[in-house]
This record gives sequence, structure tokens and C-alpha cells, in this order.
Amino acid sequence: MTEYGRGPGSEPWHPEDPLYGDGGWEGQQGDVGHQSAYGGQPQHYPQQPQQQEYGDWGNGGQQAAYGQAQQYDQQYDAQYQQYGQQHYPDQSQQQYQQGGWDGTGTHAHIPYAADPGDPYGQQAMAYGAEQPDLYGTPEAYPPPEPPSRRRAEPEPRVDWDPGPDQGEHAFFAGRDDDDDDAGADDPDGGRGRGDRRGKGGGKGKKRRNGCACLVVVLVFGSGLAGVGYYGYQFYQNRFGAAPDYAGDGTSETVSVEIPKGAGGYDIGRKLKDAGVVKSVDAFVSAQQQNPKGNSIQAGAYILNKEMSAASAVKMMLDPTSQANVVVTPGERNVLAYKAIDTKLGLSSGTTRKVAEKEYKSLGLPKWANTDPDIKDPLEGFLFPGTYPAAKGMKPETVLKQMVAQANEVYGKYDLTAKAKTFDLDNPLQVITVASLVQAEGKTHDDFRKMAEVIYNRLKPTNTETNRLLQFDSTFNYLMNESNIHISASEINSNKDPYNTYTNKGLPPGPIGNPGEDALKAALNPTDEGWIYFVATDGQNNTEFAKNFDDFQKLKDKFDASTGN
Repeated sequence: MTEYGRGPGSEPWHPEDPLYGDGGWEGQQGDVGHQSAYGGQPQHYPQQPQQQEYGDWGNGGQQAAYGQAQQYDQQYDAQYQQYGQQHYPDQSQQQYQQGGWDGTGTHAHIPYAADPGDPYGQQAMAYGAEQPDLYGTPEAYPPPEPPSRRRAEPEPRVDWDPGPDQGEHAFFAGRDDDDDDAGADDPDGGRGRGDRRGKGGGKGKKRRNGCACLVVVLVFGSGLAGVGYYGYQFYQNRFGAAPDYAGDGTSETVSVEIPKGAGGYDIGRKLKDAGVVKSVDAFVSAQQQNPKGNSIQAGAYILNKEMSAASAVKMMLDPTSQANVVVTPGERNVLAYKAIDTKLGLSSGTTRKVAEKEYKSLGLPKWANTDPDIKDPLEGFLFPGTYPAAKGMKPETVLKQMVAQANEVYGKYDLTAKAKTFDLDNPLQVITVASLVQAEGKTHDDFRKMAEVIYNRLKPTNTETNRLLQFDSTFNYLMNESNIHISASEINSNKDPYNTYTNKGLPPGPIGNPGEDALKAALNPTDEGWIYFVATDGQNNTEFAKNFDDFQKLKDKFDASTGN
């Protein structure tokens, strides 16, 4: 029999060929019942009844077809004499005659002679011959009409498709990898079974044509391009130099405000948004490379646009570029107002007028301004620090920042409770004590002793000064001056509430803006009995005494050092 699953040019069936012994015919009765089992040709033995069913070759159904098979064997003996010798020269007649059916009902697996009507039986059996494949694809069932009985001319063997798209490479012709693998095992380069692609099976694979492959290549290439682009961006972000301008920038300047606590990246974002630097990373890198880069302070800076990051860092470290107002510990408000006017480019006295008029809207705490004799309600609330003050800003904006900082620091302490501890009327008096400590003290050690002096003199039991503070600093505040040489007649003739020589107790309000160190000293004074103090050198050396006699000795020392 001709093996339908193998195609033309196949070798004789082997006894262990799975297509012979399995259910290769199962379920095909309706399609092949009108065709010969020998090569797909019409039945050439009309005297024998047509077999409509071959039975199930996979489950023992062969017995029903054995009788008919024996009749075919007798006819094949005659067929073999005529055609078998020329097509099977290597098989002896004796080998064929040993076939047939044995007593066990098992058919010997001996190849049959070619059917005269089988065009495939007349072709060479060797591998490599080009033969049309009538059964390589599902379209071959039922098999097409066979060619003429005379031997057809073999198809030319080529490595490209001889159709309209001649010259097409095998890759774009849709060659399967399986075909390549099969050819690797074939000593003739896969020209036997693999060449069935020539006609019958080639059409189905042709669908995967060059255009489809080209689309795949383009898509794949686009994907590689995208991966390459993003990979480059990732590399640039991680390892490449950050974008940066060159030089000192343009002639156009801009004011940039750096908030308190801002780090390198925060500063870089501010500068980038203002158009000063090109990228945040460039600024951070330049700041890290500059030995003083980490000393950039909060405040406002006047910088050029489109500066290199290194130039921006250098300029921010230059005090002349800083558009800030700095309030020093103990500084009076009148000095802060002048500094704000200068930085904002305003006429002298502008900020002071704003403070007098709008102080209630600047954020003062409720316990502020409790005395009608206070000269400046904002005194003591422009907390020492550095604040942005560039041209274009309003005075109230700067003042609000200062008051807000004072509220933040003062809010860390329970000033109401502390006031009661020291027999003070309200938190404002605590700030007033701190301002006196800041004004009269010179060092940190002085501050706590100075605070004790104040509290001791405020006590009703004070017989040394009779609750008079007698501080030159309060009189100087009143006079808006800083004079350590004040005559007794001048002091005693002035009855202003801020004159602590003529008025008992604390002045109506703070006489300056104390720093946090002075505030802490006011909340934690010493307890050693100090009640007098004298700056014996007239400058920085402050000495303390517990009674009048010791105080007199310190005064004599002072007179000697100053030439009084």
C-alpha cells in the first residue's frame, strides 16, 4: 500500500512504521471509501466489490477486512510480476512471496508492488527526488486527480520561490524552523520529505510572507530604539553630567527667597524655577564641590539668570548678593525698620509707619501690647534672625515673617506659667525681662546672673534699691541712644515710664528683641543672691555683687578704667 501520510517518493513501509499499525484510517471512511488504498487512484478492479469501510486498524478491527485483503493479494501477485521488478530492484520476488497472511492472523509487513495507476509508484524511491506533494496539507483530501500514467518531469530544485516574487530569500518565504531541523537530520539536506513544500504544502506557509516579517522587524526595531532611548536617558540621569548653563549668567537679575531649613535640593528647585540654574542636580553637585557650599543661609538673594551652578553657589556665598534683613539679638526695632527700608528701596521711615499703623494685623499674640505706655507694640517680636527683603517686597511681608518666628520660639515655652513662677503679671513681662538681660549682659554666663539681679530687685523685700532697677539700658532706649555716661541730673529729671531710675518695676514693654539664649536665662536664673553689677572695663567685663559695699568697690574699678 502507498502510505498517505508520507507523500511521493517515500520508501516502502517499514514493519515498525506507526502509520501502518495505528488508527491512520480511523474516521476517514466517508472520505476515502471511493478511492483505492493504493496510491489514491480510482479502483482498477471492477470485478471486486468496493470496500466502503476499512475497519479500525488501531483496535483489532483488521479481522473484518482480512478476507478482502486476501483477494487483493492474489491480484497483486500478477501486478508484481509486471511492475514490481522495475520499481523495487532491491527487493527480491522471494521476499515478496514470503509475505501474505500467517496463521496467527498477522499480516507480514512486506511492501506491495506499485499500482499501474499510481503515479508515485513509478518514481524513484531514493531521497532527494523532487516530487509534487498531493497529501502534505489538509487541502489534499480528497486527493486531486493524478497526473498521467507516464512519469512526470521532476520540479526544478531551487532555494528560492520561482513564483512572481522571484529572488525572495528563504527567510522571507516563510520557511519553518522545523523544516530546517528536519533537513539537519537528512543526509541529502532535507530534500526528501522536506521538499514536499514545493507545491502541495507551500501555499499554507506562504502566508507568512516577507511583508509580515518586515513588519515584525520594524516593530522589533522600534522597540529596540525605544529601549535604547530610555536607557540613554536613564544613564544620563544616573551617570551623565546634569544640564548646566555656562558662565556668570545674563544681565537680568532676579530675587530668590530661600526659606529656613532648606537643603541643597530645595535651594536648587527654587533657583531652577527662577531661571537661575538649568537643573537641580547641577546646583547640588556644585554646592557639594564647594568647601563652603553648606553654609548658604536662608534669606533672599539677588542673582543673575542663566548662571552656571558653580557661579550661583559662589554668588550666594557673597554677602553683597544677599537681599536679607538681619536682626541681631538685642537689636531695637528702629534699627530693623531702617534696614528694611534700605533693602526694599523705600524712603526712610516707611516701614516704621507701616508698623505703627498695621501692627494689629501682623500676627502678634493676644498677650502682647497689654500696657498703654508701650512705645512700640512690635518691640520684642521682631525675633533675631535673617529674613528675605528684596526689592518688590512689601514691608508688612517682612515684618510678618519676623513676628511669626517670634511666635514659634515663644510658643515652645509656657510663658504664662513662667510669669506666675517669677511673680510677673503676664508673658509680656517675661519677654521684657529677657530684653533687659540681653541688653545688660555680655556673655552667656552673665545672662543668668543678670536675670537673678532683675528678679531680686523686683522683690518687695528689696531694701537695697527699693524695687528700682536703675538700668542705663532702659533710659537709653527711651532716648534712642546708647550712652554709658549719663549724668545723675539728667536721669533724675526724666519721669518717662521707661526710666527705671525714676519708676519702680519693669518698663511698660521690651526694650529690644531678645535672642533665645537670653530668654532661657530669664526662665532659669541663678540663685546666688546677686543684686548689683558693673561693667568694670566699660565694655565686656561685667562683675556682680551681693551688697552695696561690694558694689562700691566695683564702681571705683569702673571709674578708674574709664577716667571718671
